[in-house]
Parts: sequence; C-alpha cells; structure tokens
Amino acid sequence: MNKYLQLFRTGNAIMGIVGVSVASFMVAGTDILTHWPNLLLSAVIVFTFIAGGNSLNDYIDADIDRTAHPERPVPSGRLSRKQAKDVGMFMLGLSVMVSLFTFDVACVLIVLIAVVLMVSYEMFLKQRGFVGNVTIAVMTGMLFLLGGAVVGNVQGNVIVALMAMFVSIGREISKDIEDKDSDEGDRFTLPMKIGDRNAAIIASLCYIVGPALSIPPIIWNSYSFLYYTVVLADVVFLYCAFIVFSDPHKAQRAAKKAMMLGLLAFILGVIPV
Repeated sequence: MNKYLQLFRTGNAIMGIVGVSVASFMVAGTDILTHWPNLLLSAVIVFTFIAGGNSLNDYIDADIDRTAHPERPVPSGRLSRKQAKDVGMFMLGLSVMVSLFTFDVACVLIVLIAVVLMVSYEMFLKQRGFVGNVTIAVMTGMLFLLGGAVVGNVQGNVIVALMAMFVSIGREISKDIEDKDSDEGDRFTLPMKIGDRNAAIIASLCYIVGPALSIPPIIWNSYSFLYYTVVLADVVFLYCAFIVFSDPHKAQRAAKKAMMLGLLAFILGVIPV
C-alpha cells in the first residue's frame, strides 16, 4: 500500500484538501458546517484528482525520474509504468464520478474541465512552456471555484481564483527563468522563446495584476476590516514584480509566501467581528 501512497504524493493531496476547505470557508464563513456532505465529497474529489495527476506524472516522467527521483515507485520497480498510468486515469475518472454526487452542475463542470486540463498538461502541454504555465495557473484558480461551488456560491470565489491564477503564472515564469539552463532540451519555455528580460516583464505584470484584484472587495465592502491585512500580501507581490528581473528565485519564493498572506486575509475577512 505504501507504494501507492508514495505514487499519490499523499502529503500534496492532504494540502489540496486543506486548500479546498479553506476556499469553502472563504465563501460560507461560520455556516460552513451546514454543507458538511459536500465538504466531505470535495475532500474526496481533491484527493483523487491530485492522486491521479501525480500518478500520471510518474507514468510520463518515468525516464527522468530514474535519475531525479529513483526512490519513486516506478523507477524503483515497485510499480510498472502501465500500472501508474492505469491508476492515474482511474483516480482522475473517480474524481469526476464523485463530483456527480454533489448534484451541482458547476461543481461537475469544474472537475471535468480540471481533469481534461490535467491530462492535457501531463501528456503534451508541460513541454510547451507558457501554455503549460497558464494551465497550471488555471487549475490552481479552479480549486477556489470548486470550494465555492460545493457550498453553493461559486461566484463568491471568482476574485480570489483570478488572483491565484495571475500570481501563479508569475511564479511559473519566474521558475522557468531560474531553470532555463537545466530545462534546455526537455522543455521550450517562455524565457527560451522571448528572452529572460521579456519573460520577467510578463511575470512582473502578473505580480501586479493579481494583487490589484484584491482592491475591489475593499471598495465593495465585501469583507470585515480584517481583510485589509491583504495589503501586506500586496506589498510582497509588488516586491516580487521588482525583484524578478534580478533574482527570479527570490521572487518566486516570496510570491509563495505572499499567496499564504493573501489567503489568510480572505479567511480573516469572513470571520464575524
């Protein structure tokens, strides 16, 4: 059983469950427990989706993993590539099947689209640089849409989903600039196509547009005053927009911390005060 848990990257799957639960809380607030059946279903959906995606990844990257991750089930010989592929497709299909039990059209569509994107990414978009960056970012944003959908308010998380999407694109481009030399021959990334500086400009714009989307909820008075702590995240993102030109590694690491600060602000904003 341990080989399957390792194949699934169980730690990542658990973090995904935490993420969708937080996304649901951001919409439902203290009424979240009234939606407990769908919350349980969302946990299963996210677990099976992430497990399926990681299994498919091990099938695709089997040759690379012989050097990079020899301890994983496929390169170590504990599972065959075919088993990893079959398990991956089964788990992704299972995530769609479980979504049907939410009896929510938006939820089913979100999961179905996410599965199509995941398969497309692993099969051929990952090597195509920017398109792959956007695909990962869209799937990141869709986690928040799913969290809203399972509590009956998918619209409530549109802003945060868009924020997550833009800053994720910024992070992915930053990582591609950092890994440009090591990616040579395996991927055709945005920095390879248009140069490091031009790629950094696009990443910088994403680090600016994402935080800018945090302003409308303040204007609309959508959350309590505790939400104003989002300014801390915005400041860090603006720092990322500046530093990405000279140190993309520092930019992508700082952006990850800023994303956590931003999530915290949204959580605080729905707590009654």
